[in-house]
Amino acid sequence: MIDAGSSLRNVSRCLYSVGLSPQDISAVVITHDHFDHIRSLGTYCKKLHIPVYTTATLHGVLSRHSFTENMMPQCRRLLSGGEWNTIHEGVEIRYFLVPHDATETVGYAIRAEGRMFVLMTDLGSVPEEAMALAKEADTVVVESNFDVDMLLGGSYPHELKMRIFKGFGHLSNDACADAIREFWHPGLKNLFLCHLSGNNNTPELALKSAGEALKGLGIKKGTINLRVLPRGQMTPLLNL
Repeated sequence: MIDAGSSLRNVSRCLYSVGLSPQDISAVVITHDHFDHIRSLGTYCKKLHIPVYTTATLHGVLSRHSFTENMMPQCRRLLSGGEWNTIHEGVEIRYFLVPHDATETVGYAIRAEGRMFVLMTDLGSVPEEAMALAKEADTVVVESNFDVDMLLGGSYPHELKMRIFKGFGHLSNDACADAIREFWHPGLKNLFLCHLSGNNNTPELALKSAGEALKGLGIKKGTINLRVLPRGQMTPLLNL
């Protein structure tokens, strides 16, 4: 499981609906220390005694955070940087740093059963290491957070707009499309757009931007599984 912002009750309900249970989760990996990504982590540690993998820097923060400080010693697992880490039989994971205004923020590449999955969200731009891993992946989940016109013309205070817009905030639809143009390769089968803003984006705009990037590369519709992941609700079970 990547991040633990959703409650154990909610995740359990989602898992049960597709024939799984919380006991099927063998590990949690954490991308960064913002509240909405770790608020339920202590519960997972306490009730499931589940190993939690992340960087040394983030584990240091989590060991002092009020939500997790009492749960981390028995669950703490460190990931080594710049290499693949085995976290479960047949499952390897590698983290890469991304620019975002948290203590430290990482994305993940995961290898299992001959497949490779890359997640990059909560980032202001796509660094070279992330791009290189995405160029090898079967599945990429990438942030398409905001439409530039909606953000700049919206009601957010100027300071918040700049925080989102300038390098260490979030990835716009346009920046996401630029990244897709660079990391697309013939082996990419699934492309999922995530972390859409509820105020400064729409699924239609994000999908249009990514779709036009693929079209410009000569990718025919239906060649790749392109979809927007919805906010606040689960998708169907996706077989990668």
